[in-house]
Formats: sequence, structure tokens, C-alpha cells
Amino acid sequence: MATRSTATQTTATKSVIVGTAGHIDHGKSALVEALTGTHPDRLEEEKRRGITIDLGFAFLEEDGVRFGFVDVPGHERFVSNMLAGAAGIDVLLLVIAADESIKPQTREHFDICRLLGVQRGVVALTKSDLVDGDTLELVRLEAEEYLRGSFLEEAPLVPVSAKTHAGLEELKRALHAAAESATVKDASRHFRLPIDRAFAIKGFGSVVTGTLISGSAGAGDEVELFPGGERLRVRGVHSGGKAVERATPGQRTAVNLAGIEHTAVKRGMVLATPGKFRKTRRVDVRLELLASARKMKQGTRAHFHAGTAETIVEVFFHGQKELPPGGKAFANVKLQDELLVLPGDRFIVRQFSPVVTIGGGTILDPLARRPMLRDTGRIAYLETLERGNREEILAAMAERAILGLGHEEIIARTTWMDHEIRDAARKLSDAGRVKSVSTEPLVLVSETIFAEVRNKIQEKVEKFQKENPLLPGMLREDLRSSLGKRVRAETFRAALEDLTSQKKLDAAGELVKKAGSEITLQPEEARAKDAIEAAFASAGLQVPSVKEVLAKLAIEAKRAERLLQILLREKLLVRVSPELIFHRQTLAELKARLGGYKKSKGDRISVPAFKELTGITRKYAIPLLEYLDRERVTRRAGDDRVIL
Repeated sequence: MATRSTATQTTATKSVIVGTAGHIDHGKSALVEALTGTHPDRLEEEKRRGITIDLGFAFLEEDGVRFGFVDVPGHERFVSNMLAGAAGIDVLLLVIAADESIKPQTREHFDICRLLGVQRGVVALTKSDLVDGDTLELVRLEAEEYLRGSFLEEAPLVPVSAKTHAGLEELKRALHAAAESATVKDASRHFRLPIDRAFAIKGFGSVVTGTLISGSAGAGDEVELFPGGERLRVRGVHSGGKAVERATPGQRTAVNLAGIEHTAVKRGMVLATPGKFRKTRRVDVRLELLASARKMKQGTRAHFHAGTAETIVEVFFHGQKELPPGGKAFANVKLQDELLVLPGDRFIVRQFSPVVTIGGGTILDPLARRPMLRDTGRIAYLETLERGNREEILAAMAERAILGLGHEEIIARTTWMDHEIRDAARKLSDAGRVKSVSTEPLVLVSETIFAEVRNKIQEKVEKFQKENPLLPGMLREDLRSSLGKRVRAETFRAALEDLTSQKKLDAAGELVKKAGSEITLQPEEARAKDAIEAAFASAGLQVPSVKEVLAKLAIEAKRAERLLQILLREKLLVRVSPELIFHRQTLAELKARLGGYKKSKGDRISVPAFKELTGITRKYAIPLLEYLDRERVTRRAGDDRVIL
């Protein structure tokens, strides 16, 4: 996979993926070869048996359009391979053999393309050289009747022969017209490449291929491989059959990867922009059953195809117990394997056994919750995801996100770009529908949830102060913990700031209290407080125990303890150790006495000298010296202290 002769795609060239569809042996591969000069069959078994088994690819560039052809197998046994190639089709080339007309796989392939949301196409009536004019006209009429009411109702029906090349130029013109009106995939979005092949090239290592559906990739880029989450480096890219500086959407793309063996990469995996998306095992979808399908019951198992991936699923309907043929419903789909799927992705559902296509639909929520009876708003939420604009979708997501909605989760759920998220958030904030509780990183909370948190904070503070009138307020961390794990830290801080700015609460330091509230002591409480202070003040350095002081008061122990806490907060009393409390003035006098000792006897003092200076026992001396060390009045030096 050489990258030396790099070609840069010009802005004038439009890249379009053309996917074939049709019954086996109707000439799909031969037609692609006639159009492009490249036979898409690449497997030895395909060449030996003369049938397409797996996906084949070819390229054609004409008149400002770069066509990437994805040729799919027509045999019913290989429909799963066909589905891996159908994702990302811009223009359908529906192939109907003039000598056989519409056959079973014509119908199934066409149903698949319709369910995948393909909007444009051309019908090729192949092998036209094998039938007379009347037969060809009859097949044309049958095709027109079959396609009536579908997206191909107005599509050109072009008789063509891959053998004689009759009709090829007309078919190219029809494909060109369809390509001109096809929607261009956006290279400015996040990169995503569903992988349909992985192999090794000698001298270059692992190469993966797929149809690039969004974003771009170039040499040196870091990418993430889903569902495993491995971070890999891009060594080089090919797009449209050429080496390019950057691969852009709408073309077949080959990516040379460093850091992984090709045997570790399988069809169904996805390369994507790193750190943006999340794998999933549960999605909410809009599901449509074909009219030819049997009714689907709650919990039905089925084959699920999305992008190039295939897995087994269980289907659970929202608001109903079964889905009739031709019906549509919102459903929760439980995946057997982890996949990367995103909103707007189309999928196909095939019956578990016998395996036939029965329906398909669109991913709405790629990170869905398990269905719960109490989740009565799920259907309204999914209706918003299906039809709402960005602001409506973001508001609905915020309403359901009790913990708040982070920037990373918004991207993972929507695929929106940063500027789109911030623009929608700003509009909702201006309209008073969401609250931005953090800007870096962005965290949004619905105004309803934010108001609930704000009210809870105010109620808890008021209740605390009512129950604890002698305490100056509630500790901030205790208040935060009392709200539980369903309130994130950013929401708590923002709600508290909101309440303080409205002068409903004061939140100075670590305490939160009602704005303007002060501690008011009852007369007996004031007397008890004075008595506590006096007891410690009169004791000097030989203080009594706290229990002894409080036991002498005329009020109950709980209130007495709170009064002691008030004195400690006011710093009239100082706790030197868990057991010993001293009056502030006593400690100030001790510090002054040490200053006098230093002047008269030097800056070193032993424990015995300290006991003699203060007239106290070791019970008090050691805790006091350790306190003086903490206060940087003294510094321990061996068994002595240095007076600082």
C-alpha cells in the first residue's frame, strides 16, 4: 500500500458510492466490469464457480464524479455479505435480467435498500441482447409496476448488455445524473469507517477497507478501533483506488494501520475518531416490518445488521406487545455483541430461522437504558429524537439526565460537533430550559432538575438549623453528602452559588447557613456558656476534663456540648489534645512566659525545666509542648525544645 505517489482529491470531484443489487446470475459483476474495466470478483472460488460470494469493488471517474462500485453477491446464502456492502450506498444500481425479470433476491435486495434509506438509483435491464423487443418491453412494464410507489418509481430503466456494451453510455449518463443529485457525505464530521475487509500487505502490515461514511483520515492520525477500544496510528490511506493525503467520505477507503495485526481485525469492527463514541449493547430504534413478514412478538430473537456488523438481538417494543406485518414501532433492541452504532444509522432485521429479511429501521438512542415500566416518558423522548431539532433533542436529553449531561456523553449520543453542542446549549440556556453548571468541561442540567436541587439544598439547610439552633451552620461537605449520589458536584456548586447570589443562603468557608441568621442563646444557655468559659479560665494550665465541666451545668448534655463547640469556634477556648482544652488567655500567658525564659536562660528548655516553669505535671506538659511545636513557638531538638 504505497503512499509515495500521493494524489490529492480536487474539490471539483464528487465521490459517490454505487451499490449493485439483484438476483444471482443477473449479471451484476459483468455489468460492473463493463462500466469500469475491472471485474469485482477477487476470490479464487468466485472465479472458479462463476458467482459472487463476497463483496467486490471497482472504480470509475468520469465528468467530475468519482464512482466507487460495491458489487454484492446475489445468492440468498450470501445476503449477510450483501448487507455488509449495502451500508453507505449513495446510488443503487438495481439489476434485473431481461431474460428472467424480477426474482426472489431482486425483491429482498430491493427491500433491504429501501429499509436502509437509499433515495436514488438506476435500474439496469441486463442481458437485453438475449431477448427480443417484446420480451424486453414486458420486463420493463413488470419492473415499472414493481417499483411503483418506491424511491425508484421515477428512476431510469436502461436496457443494457455487458457482452455487446449496448446501452452502457446511456447507463453511465443515468448514473451520472443520479450522482449529481445525491447528498454529499460530510468530511467535517467525526471520522467513521465500518470495516468490511482486513488483510496484510508485505512491507506495509495491516490494511483495513470499508466505505468511509463521515469525517476524514490521513497518515499520522490516531484512530480508535471499536468495539475493543484500541488506539491505533494511520500509516497511510487509499481512496477511490488511489493513494491520497486524506481520505474523505463517499468513496471506498483502505487504511494502513500501525500497532495491530490484521488477524485481530474483523468485518463489523469500526474505525472512528478516538475518545468520542461508546460501544453499546442496547439501542432504542424505530422499527419497520415488511408487509410480507410475520407479526413480531415481544422478546423476538432476530439477526441484526448495521453497517458491516452482524449480531443476534432480542426486540422489546415500547407501548405495545407485538408488531403486525407492515407496522412500525419504537423498540428497545438488546444486542448479543457490543457494537458501535450511532443515531441515524440504518439497520436490517432478518428472521432468526429461516433467515429472511423481515424489516429494518433507524437507530435513535445508541446508549439506551433497559426498558422499565416506570419510564413513562420514553416514547415521547424517542419521538423527539426522531423528529426534533438540536435544541429540542438536547433539552429532552437533559430532562432525562438526572445526574446532568456532560459534553462527552452528548457527543456519544448525538455525534454532534463541539460548536453545534455549544450553540444549542446557549440557545436553551437563554430560553431558561437548561442550566450550564460547568463550562469546561460543559455540563448541562435541565432547569427542572436544577430547581429541584436548589430547593433541596435550601430545605436541608433550614431543617438543620432548626434542629441545631446553637450551631452556626451546616458543613458544606455534609450538605453535599446529604443530597446523595444523584447530584453531581458541579450541580451542587452551581445551585449553592445561585442561592447565595439570591441572598437566600450564606456559604462562607466550610459552613452554609440561612442568609442573615445568627445564633440566639436562651438566657440559661448564655449563663451556661459563661460558666464553661469561666471554668477553663480559672483553672489556668491545670484544666479539668471536659466531662467534669459540662456535668456541673444546669442544662442537658447535648446543649452543653454545642455551647462548648461555640466557644471553640469563637477561639475563646483552644483544644490542645482530644482530652485537654485551655482558655485562650492562659495559652497567651504561657507563650509570654516562654519568651521571658528565653531572654534570661537561653533558647533551649527541657521537659523538667518546662514543668518547673509552669508548675504542672507531665500529664499537661507533654500535650502543651506538642501544641507549642505545632504553633511554631517551640521546636523539638532531641529531648529538649528550642524556643523560636
